[in-house]
Amino acid sequence: MNFAALEQAAKARHLTVLGGFHPETTDNTPEGCKTLVLLGPDEPIFWPAFTRSPEWQDGAPDPMDRWSTRVITDLAAVLNAQPLYPFGGAPFQPFYSWALRTGRIHASPVQLLVHDQAGLFVSFRGALALYDHIELAPAPPNPCARCIAQPCRTACQSGALTPAGYDVPLCKSFLGTPEGAENLATGCNVRRACPVSQKFGRLPAQSAYHMRQFKGA
Repeated sequence: MNFAALEQAAKARHLTVLGGFHPETTDNTPEGCKTLVLLGPDEPIFWPAFTRSPEWQDGAPDPMDRWSTRVITDLAAVLNAQPLYPFGGAPFQPFYSWALRTGRIHASPVQLLVHDQAGLFVSFRGALALYDHIELAPAPPNPCARCIAQPCRTACQSGALTPAGYDVPLCKSFLGTPEGAENLATGCNVRRACPVSQKFGRLPAQSAYHMRQFKGA
């Protein structure tokens, strides 16, 4: 299997490969893993496909996590890989450090992860631990390094998310105010301010879903 075949198999399931790396002993990957790849939504086709799924339509809790488990478990079986998830309870997998290891995902000026194509809209539905060594393309430059304005630093209307840190209670309380209604409906203002995010194509309805889940958590 090569990277093109892996990407094709992911896209057939409305996912995309966000990056990967060849693990070392300190990376806390499954034994025998020679290539680990991170999977995220393939925008903008992901949301329409997801909302047609049985997980979305059955009304039960956590539809996106259940969809991810079903789809990525199936993909792993096809590829003879081990599926891994950023949800499901402790002990959590180290997705943040894995993301940084790909070279395609970086810590932004506000510490949120930023991807060379998804920007601050990068999100993970799961990962695959592959037992083959798959050649990976060289990582492109960190998009923040060429972003002169860095609007993410000042975009938060509530002042909850800045380079100095993230005040989660303040963020949640702001979403319940009239001033926070736009963010609740269209997504985090900081994530939307990123120039790379603006080219990514995530649908506002998807961002609104994540904001509702966050606010209600």
